[in-house]
Amino acid sequence: MKLLVICGPTASGKTALAVECAKAIGGEVVSADAFLIYRGLDIGTAKPTLEERGGIPHHLIDVADPREEFSVSDYERLALAAIEDITLRGKVPVLCGGTGFYMNSVLFRSSFGNVPACAEVRKKYQILLEEEGKEGLHARLAAVDPASAEKLHPNDVKRVVRALEIYELTGKRKSDQHDGAAPRFPFEAFAFDYPRAALYERIGARTRAMMEGGLPAEVEGLLKAGVPASAQSMQAIGYKEIVRGLEEGRPLGEVAEEIEKNTRNYAKRQLTFFRRTPNLHWLAPKSAEEAAREVIGIYGH
Repeated sequence: MKLLVICGPTASGKTALAVECAKAIGGEVVSADAFLIYRGLDIGTAKPTLEERGGIPHHLIDVADPREEFSVSDYERLALAAIEDITLRGKVPVLCGGTGFYMNSVLFRSSFGNVPACAEVRKKYQILLEEEGKEGLHARLAAVDPASAEKLHPNDVKRVVRALEIYELTGKRKSDQHDGAAPRFPFEAFAFDYPRAALYERIGARTRAMMEGGLPAEVEGLLKAGVPASAQSMQAIGYKEIVRGLEEGRPLGEVAEEIEKNTRNYAKRQLTFFRRTPNLHWLAPKSAEEAAREVIGIYGH
């Protein structure tokens, strides 16, 4: 089985392209987005509507309560199960999203090093996790093994702890062991290559549409429903800015500008991440239908 991967920065048209490709090859979409997993986060995540899904089944959307923590390991487990199910039914998995850490957890089988586990060391880091949080633990790793920290998301606590454990037990960084990720599946990846100015225009238009479409009311509704402002789900771009804006009584126009700026910065980080993806083909901007024909010609089916 060869996976078809549609990736790239936010607002670049990934969903429409994935749907057209899935229609052409008998596929089903597996989302690789860190916030589409949450129920109730619809407007600010640009969650595809049923119409936008075009009759194509989408997996890993609305699978978690917004009050819950959700790790990269949780995603990996559910996504691999979905891919196996899709394949067993004779369909083609189309992995689509912009969260690189999630996508790589599926595409590559990460090694955990050849150092035996130590319960005492892991207990120590579990205590530090409770005291300092995921970001604090990740900062500790960045201080001793920046290369591993760059590859691991703070939510991927299991692997962060393992990298810290290896360093503590051996005095050597996990990143120096050269026991990196091995491909789990053959795959071909595709992304739209928008000029930076055009991508920023799309981000601006999407931000305005979200604000006009009721994003502030959606955030207020989540808070009233008991979702803590500190919840992992509420750290999504768009949600955290509105929460802070509500707390500070700032004008919505000012909040929208902050959302747009943070989204542009996120898109730059996404582009940096995906440029390291093997087998990635950059597509000139065009309609989803035209791009799908180009994708299928390269992917083969």
